[in-house]
Amino acid sequence: MKRTTCRNLLVALPLAATLGILAGCAATTPDATTTASSASISVSADVTAAEVLADNEAAFEGETSYDATSAVSISLDDPQATDAVTGDGDTVTITAAGTYVLSGSLDGQVVIDADGLDVTLVLDGANISSDSTAAIAATAVENLSVILADGSTNTLSDTSSYADDADVNAAFYSAGDTQISGTGSLAVTGSGNDGITSKDGLTISGGTITVSAVDDGIRGKDSLVMSGGTVTVDAGGDGLSSDNEDDLDRGYIAISGGTLAVTSAGDALSAQTDLVITGGNLDLVAGGGSGTAIADDASAKALKGLTYVVVEGGSINVNSADDAVHSNGAVHLSGATLAFASGDDAVHADTELLIDGGTLDISASYEGLESTVITLAGGDVSIVASDDGVNGSDGSGESMSSVAGVSVTISGGTLSVDAGGDGLDSNGDLTITGGNTIVNGPTDSGNGALDANGSFTVSGGTLAAAGSSGMAVSPAADSEQVSVSATFDTLPAGTVVSIVDSDGATVATFAATKDLSSLVYSSADIESGAEYTFTVDGTSVATATGGEALAGGMGGGGGGMPGGGQGGPGGDR
Repeated sequence: MKRTTCRNLLVALPLAATLGILAGCAATTPDATTTASSASISVSADVTAAEVLADNEAAFEGETSYDATSAVSISLDDPQATDAVTGDGDTVTITAAGTYVLSGSLDGQVVIDADGLDVTLVLDGANISSDSTAAIAATAVENLSVILADGSTNTLSDTSSYADDADVNAAFYSAGDTQISGTGSLAVTGSGNDGITSKDGLTISGGTITVSAVDDGIRGKDSLVMSGGTVTVDAGGDGLSSDNEDDLDRGYIAISGGTLAVTSAGDALSAQTDLVITGGNLDLVAGGGSGTAIADDASAKALKGLTYVVVEGGSINVNSADDAVHSNGAVHLSGATLAFASGDDAVHADTELLIDGGTLDISASYEGLESTVITLAGGDVSIVASDDGVNGSDGSGESMSSVAGVSVTISGGTLSVDAGGDGLDSNGDLTITGGNTIVNGPTDSGNGALDANGSFTVSGGTLAAAGSSGMAVSPAADSEQVSVSATFDTLPAGTVVSIVDSDGATVATFAATKDLSSLVYSSADIESGAEYTFTVDGTSVATATGGEALAGGMGGGGGGMPGGGQGGPGGDR
């Protein structure tokens, strides 16, 4: 994976488009709610989670256990001054390295002022509430380890407002690298801004953590890493956020384990650079869910990584008003169990999208999959879309002529599409070399089950695509694998269409889930020049010759009117 010193998203685009990116980088923000970084990278979807993480700053690993005999106990009900602990009214200040066990209640604040030093803070029945600032503020610390003591219940709450220029602006605030671990519980209420914030890296490896915040729930500026624990977030802004805009190897989120539930008005997970998920159970609701309309300048995506989104494991349920997955760079989905309902694109990548494993069930979307380059190489994908099911587009708005660099390739796996617009739509080339693809396409004549502005070829796999006949197209007649295609009077949903060869043998059957007046079928069983009959209950509705393209086009060329552009109601690109 190549990292460069310039930080525009550099991809294999046509020269004019590339020049446009370079010329406009100082004034353009790829995402409506994200400030573009000043550096640049080149991206490819064919990248693993390990490769992405290897190019990022390593996550902080702090202390997860402590020696009670050497720890300093602080009773918040009646704090006693020591060489390392001072009390000033309602403020308890820790000034030295070491391990400190906090218990009891405090209407005030705990401050850690230990510049360049490592501190371990054990919360063992600590309840801290401040009406003027943060409950815990580690304003000067090198590394902070927070351990939630076994069986303990801890609470933090802060002021209802902060000054606009306040540096300390969360119920739990740390200026250094921070880890939260243990088996106790922690409830955080961020009434003035964020719930938990680290200005460096933040790691969560254990505990039962509940966060309610008026803005972001949990924020690690340089990184936010979760490997364990049970975390529940209710946020008026983003749920989990890492927002370092200045360093290429920071601003990332990585989740490898634990249970995470997020309800957010903004993005559920928002990474300035990379979002990497290799495990865990995630339940994400963003922007009120897929049936909620949001403002044009709002962002309510579930999984957002502006450079990479790589998902290799875990179970993720998403209900989002905006894209379920979004990247201004590349997306790679492999090995996870994903269930998405989206009010916009289910999966959107500006440059490249690769799916080569796992299961993806899209129950609702405007467009199912959208990117400049889309490759389906494996996995089990099911899509319900009100517009295009799979849309290959570079965002230029061009929907009639072929766009260089745009492609949709299916080489493996299973794909099922139920689309109100085009089923498979490429503003460039559409290529099928393997896999099993089933399309129940549009019922209106302004869209087609299949649509390619460039070449449309099939050399392997199985394709069955039904839809309306007004814009129906079929693979090129010179494709390596033969297809048979027919149009006919409209048949109702539930109809079973059989394709029968000249010997009376049934080659294939197709059970339509929607009204249809065209059917395209390709498999190794279809022979060039052979005659086939399309029948319903034994009665012929059409005949066709193997290898002959539909009159509407060979390899697309004329399709793709509505829905051909990029972005759904939110207009991401």
